[in-house]
Amino acid sequence: MASGKVYLVGAGPGDPGLLTLKGQQCLELADVVIYDYLANPLLLGYAPSDAEKIYVGKVRGNHHLPQEETNALLAEKAAAGLQVVRLKGGDPYIFGRGGEEAAYLQERDIPFEVIPGVTAGFAAAAYAGIPLTHRDVTTSLALLTGHERPERKLSSLDWEKLATGLGTLIFYMGLSNLKLISEQLVKHGRSPQTPVAVVQWATLPRQRTLVGTLETIVADVAREGLEPPAVIVIGDVVKYREELRWYDNLPLFGKRFLITRPRAQAADFVQKLQQQGAETICIPTIEIAPPDDLRPFDEAVQKLTDFDSLILTSVNGVEAFFERLTANKLDVRSLAGIQLIAVGPKTAEAIAQRGLRPDLVPARYQAEGLVEELLAAGVEGHRFLYPRAKVVRPVLIEALKKAGAEVIAPEAYQNVRPTGKEDMIRHLLSEGELDAICFSSSSTFDNLLAMFGDELKKLQGRAEFFSIGPITSETIRKNGFEVALEPGKSTLDDLVAAMVQYYQQ
Repeated sequence: MASGKVYLVGAGPGDPGLLTLKGQQCLELADVVIYDYLANPLLLGYAPSDAEKIYVGKVRGNHHLPQEETNALLAEKAAAGLQVVRLKGGDPYIFGRGGEEAAYLQERDIPFEVIPGVTAGFAAAAYAGIPLTHRDVTTSLALLTGHERPERKLSSLDWEKLATGLGTLIFYMGLSNLKLISEQLVKHGRSPQTPVAVVQWATLPRQRTLVGTLETIVADVAREGLEPPAVIVIGDVVKYREELRWYDNLPLFGKRFLITRPRAQAADFVQKLQQQGAETICIPTIEIAPPDDLRPFDEAVQKLTDFDSLILTSVNGVEAFFERLTANKLDVRSLAGIQLIAVGPKTAEAIAQRGLRPDLVPARYQAEGLVEELLAAGVEGHRFLYPRAKVVRPVLIEALKKAGAEVIAPEAYQNVRPTGKEDMIRHLLSEGELDAICFSSSSTFDNLLAMFGDELKKLQGRAEFFSIGPITSETIRKNGFEVALEPGKSTLDDLVAAMVQYYQQ
């Protein structure tokens, strides 16, 4: 049996972009992922789809799996020859009990490796605009836990040295003991006017930062209703927050959007929204599947030399075409002399990744714009190959045929509706947890409507509807729903820009 191994991987503080490259590499090779409450579940997407995923989180004393059983689970899985990733919030060796887990494995001769992570204290301060050290203020800092073992009280800390001997103090898991912490520091010589920042849900779009002093912070937290998870930063460095804050100044900070595109295609859109401070939840309402019968498509691909032009109107169409090109033992040389047409920049980009440059991209990124430019050039007697989705608007085919062209339009792929997504979307809408739902095609809306039927109207108003362009907007409106936002051009980049402008008004 192959030797198993445990990787104690620091998941970072919450922002999935703060996972280390080595941590990602470990996840990509994992047979088993054992993860905590504070490890962002989005990181599980890096693991193979068939990897076993086991939650062992702890929430305010409610242990989903006791630590002793977690230790035994790690050893059991590795002893079975599996590659085990223990995904821990923050850094495994900073208040994460990673040392206990490593010692348990070492005692049983289980191979392990520790992959450090960005610890929550450092990340919370950086994302709140607080430099933990500054040569004009302090060059010392301490990391402390405000929630030790029950038998070791916080009062056992050397409060006098903490109060006067160190510049910046960072308390993890200390919110429930904030009153004790403040009182002890003041009692032992720290000024009551010392600035304090409490950072809740650090590095995530739901992050909240509250600033007060040792004298006021307990009342401030109670008034604002801050709850764990939170990091407490104490010291004069907190004064720099107003000058250096950047994260919660991003234009889409605090906004939460539901993305309905297929997950693989949504990655670029999600990244652009997150760069503007938004939180994104990707629950696709469509999935891409092969057509029920590939023979008409394959027959057309095998006769490429009979065509004058190839029309590709989506990234899905590009992927489907080149997949069948390879399946039929052909390559890009078969496209020599054929006009290559892309409906818009994203489709053109997908074609360019295949080493080809489209001959035509219309100024208007939709079927009507493409028809307009093709008809202006003349299409009579022209033969077009148009690999299409199972369901498409007939405007392109009908207009070209009417102008005297021949159009062969085999089904290249179909949009199918995923199952099992309704409950999650229903919860987000009914609880008012979404600012908007982003629709990138008519299909994404049609399938959402099919999921909920008349119930969607009852949920209307819980989130605004944002549309990629006029065709999608028309589909939404004809079903009795309002479109709150549509960009001037039908691209995801323009949609992101329009969303930024919308919330800045």
